[in-house]
Amino acid sequence: MKKKRIVIAVSSSLAMLLAGFLLVTYPPNQAISKVTSSLRSSFYPGFGIWLPPDYDVHGIDVSRHQRRIDWEAVSTHTHNNVSINFAFIKASEGRTVKDNFFDENWKSAKDNNILRGAYHFFRPHLTADEQFLLFKSRVKLEKEDLPPVLDVEMRGSTPPARMKKNVKRWLELAEKHYGVTPILYTSYSFYKNYFSGKEFKKYPLWIAHYATEDLNRLTDKWNFWQHNESGRVKGIRGDVDFNVFKGDYDDLLKLCKK
Repeated sequence: MKKKRIVIAVSSSLAMLLAGFLLVTYPPNQAISKVTSSLRSSFYPGFGIWLPPDYDVHGIDVSRHQRRIDWEAVSTHTHNNVSINFAFIKASEGRTVKDNFFDENWKSAKDNNILRGAYHFFRPHLTADEQFLLFKSRVKLEKEDLPPVLDVEMRGSTPPARMKKNVKRWLELAEKHYGVTPILYTSYSFYKNYFSGKEFKKYPLWIAHYATEDLNRLTDKWNFWQHNESGRVKGIRGDVDFNVFKGDYDDLLKLCKK
């Protein structure tokens, strides 16, 4: 009991020091928000990571790097009322690269009642048309599938204006073909530098950023947030990316193909 009192005292002291630091560093309202967020964030041993607070809809994204996945195990993995609600699955890359595990992942995710979405990894030196041709040859959307995703992470030597034009073209082709507004995936820095303009405003945004406890401190213009790349899920060997959706499950369904 004495040891327990010492631990509590130390924890309280650390919390007070954190609060004092934040009050000096930030305006009072922001400091209180940061303290509250830190105290409310929880470590989930079942998933091996801290999960950001205030979100109820969680998901993963996978590719051939996860090798063969036991989707039944994924669908039944629950910890503190958190489970995997959706999964984005890599289908293609550039104009010729096909993810060898896509067909199996695509079918098994749906068979195990996980909302599924497919993504294409964009190569900026190639045309949008040839890249979309590959993607649509691989991905057939059904009712309640998530919209197609374009994953844009690099610019290379491509001029920004051309890169943005090609990205816009791919998104337009996807919307016309599938009848649903596609999702743009990118890092926070890429979003800030290239995609924060009005020409991309209509597209749901999926931002990857690991170095913050709350993406809303940087921008509130997001729908999905990839917050960690080191999650653990039953049925998947090794680490997997974790995401949250800004909204409830019904809101997520509204984005899906009708």
